[in-house]
Amino acid sequence: GSSSALDSLLGISKTQPLQYLVSLSVAEQESLLGYQPDHPENPKVLRIAIIGAPNAGKSTLSNKLLGRKVFAVSKKVHTTRCSAQGIITDQDTQLVGILPLTVVFLSSRHNLEKSVVADPWQSMKRADLVVVLVDVSESFTRNRLHSQVLKCLSQFSQIPSILVLNKVDLLKGKTLLLDLVVKLTEGMVNGKKLEVRSKLSSRSDTPKSSNPLRDSEAPDSRIGWAHFREIFMLAAVNEEEVEMLKTYLLMQAKPGPWEFHSEVLTNQSPQEICNNIIREKLLEYLPLEVPYTVLQGGLWEGPGGELVILQNLLVKKESHMKMLIGPKGEVINQIVQEAGQDLMNAFLCDVQLKLCVKLKK
Repeated sequence: GSSSALDSLLGISKTQPLQYLVSLSVAEQESLLGYQPDHPENPKVLRIAIIGAPNAGKSTLSNKLLGRKVFAVSKKVHTTRCSAQGIITDQDTQLVGILPLTVVFLSSRHNLEKSVVADPWQSMKRADLVVVLVDVSESFTRNRLHSQVLKCLSQFSQIPSILVLNKVDLLKGKTLLLDLVVKLTEGMVNGKKLEVRSKLSSRSDTPKSSNPLRDSEAPDSRIGWAHFREIFMLAAVNEEEVEMLKTYLLMQAKPGPWEFHSEVLTNQSPQEICNNIIREKLLEYLPLEVPYTVLQGGLWEGPGGELVILQNLLVKKESHMKMLIGPKGEVINQIVQEAGQDLMNAFLCDVQLKLCVKLKK
């Protein structure tokens, strides 16, 4: 039932229809993606791009909007190495592209595949709405939009955009939120000047002028964007106000044909989901650049509705292998336990995950 204990343990959203299934095989997923869209008589669609600085919560927000964890989440950059989309279908409306765009912030030291770098920019060209996500709990980055975000907004200024302030639950004072809004919007929202109390205006960290900067000004000299249509404040990890954002996105959809069948939740293959979730744990438990050097390869089976995953983790150095295994195998066992739980949540079936750490010769 909708309120079963199993749903609660697996983290299945009560509002997420169970017809959304993540396929257990590549053939299954390819077949599902090949289905003709079963759109209603008057379909509506909205293509969305979510951009933001590293660790702003893009993947977390994407997962919460979808109602299932299909994107890996990590505090380190470049958790997901494949171009991925999420799809929400609600009655006559389909939201396409609930995905975190990471290309804007990637560094050359991570040896990115060319397709990963190019695809997000192609997605931006097709977007109907840009969601700019800012982590307000990070004091070093919250006072201005990332320079590459501003560059992206300037380059695609014809696409409507909204500002989403994330992790507001971690702020003690709400006054700071208003200060941040003034900075990040240059005092303008939806073409109107923000009215800010004089008490706020007198704060030392409030911009001296609320006049928006010229659009032609170089992105590096700006701190905000004066053309946001709306502002949302939420805590994605706790699902606070996420439903309000989702409702707004559904309302922005325009008449147009759907791109996917209504049962499709993501265009990722099961292997991509698995690899990304395991990589998420590697990033969490291994220091510095070590997890970026680990190579993954696996074998899949699915007898009797149970998913069996055997994946080899190849490391370049013996010291890295010792870090990954940990004292008495504690680290690798913890990774198996946590990744297995997330995979069970994603695929809605029993999962046996086995990880074998090997030294690459």
